[in-house]
Formats: sequence, structure tokens, C-alpha cells
Amino acid sequence: MPSFTCEVCGSSFTVAPAALARYPGWQPKYCREHSPQKGKKKAAGARKWRGPVREENLTLAEVLGKYTDGPADGVFTDGSSVPNPGPGGWGVVWVEAGEVREQLHGREARTTNNRMELQALIEAYRMLPDDAEVAVHTDSRLCVDTITKWAPGWERKGWKKKSGPIKNLELVQELLALVREHPGCPLVWIEAHAGNRWNEYADSLATAWMRDEL
Repeated sequence: MPSFTCEVCGSSFTVAPAALARYPGWQPKYCREHSPQKGKKKAAGARKWRGPVREENLTLAEVLGKYTDGPADGVFTDGSSVPNPGPGGWGVVWVEAGEVREQLHGREARTTNNRMELQALIEAYRMLPDDAEVAVHTDSRLCVDTITKWAPGWERKGWKKKSGPIKNLELVQELLALVREHPGCPLVWIEAHAGNRWNEYADSLATAWMRDEL
């Protein structure tokens, strides 16, 4: 069965082909243990959960026309891989007062979702001057936890961890160094597909390789 990597714990998990076929474009991001639905109690009268959020693959113009909510300042990043692993892309947008200051995107022929999330953050910090003061957003909890919680400990131990090799080590090392070079640019988690305009915009950049129109 197709295998994916959980964005929370980094473990591999499988999804039945029938489930993937039922939701075209779905990119599973969480293992069963860390599913957003696990442990939630259904409130009285609440709408029944009907499955994962479908990837919309909107153009940039369509995103701007559809979404208005969320922070109006900051750097927003996203990464994609369809299937995972498979071809993928990354996107970054720097926004000030609701206006795009700079944006970048790229693609790779063979990659993973987590590598593209990390690459997007690397490109974001490369974009920023060392004295910048702006939050850098990602919807990958795995990336945030990796850099803010785990990587410093791995570094102290010679880049080793008890559970085995560190995945995407070269990207983790580069991103950690870049975050340290930008003390005024904290790494912040933002919820995916929650209607945040610039997170959706970064998602559109990350999936631009799948479309003819940016």
C-alpha cells in the first residue's frame, strides 16, 4: 500500500488505495495516532466529519479571489509532493500589509512532502536579510518541532538520535543554521487549509508545478 510520513511524529504509515481513490488529490499528512480527528468528541448537533480536506490546486488569482482571512504580514511557506514520494514543489511568499513583497517557488522531479516543506523554509530564510523582523509561517508541525525542539539536542549529540538516522539531515542542518542567523524571524506554525489567505497562496505556489497557469 502507498506509504506516507506523519508531519507530527515523522513515522511512516500506509493508506489503503481505495481510500486514496475516494478522495482525489488527498495528501495524507498524519498517522492514525496524530490524526486531527483522534480523541475529538462530537458536539451535539455538530456536522459529521466527511473525510480529509481535498487539495484545491487553485491558481494564485483564484486564491486571492476566494480567501481574505488570516495574518496580513509575514512570510508564508508550503511544500507538496504528489504522490508522496514523487514529483513535488515548494513555495514562499513575503507579505507586508496585505501586499506581496516577494515570492519564490520551485520543483523537484523526485522528492517527499517533508523535504519540500523544509526546502520552502530554507528558501524563506535565504530571502530575508539577517536583520529582518518578521514571522515565518509553515503548516508543518513536524518542521516547527524539528527545528525548535529536537534539532538542537541532536546537534549536541553529534547529530544522532536513539531511534535511528535523522531524516533529511542536510536540510535540517541548513535550516537550523539559517534560523539562528535570523533571530528576529521566529518560526511559527499556522493551520493548513483553514482559510488563511497567504497560507493558501503559498500552497498554490508549492503546487504550481501541477498547473499550466501560476
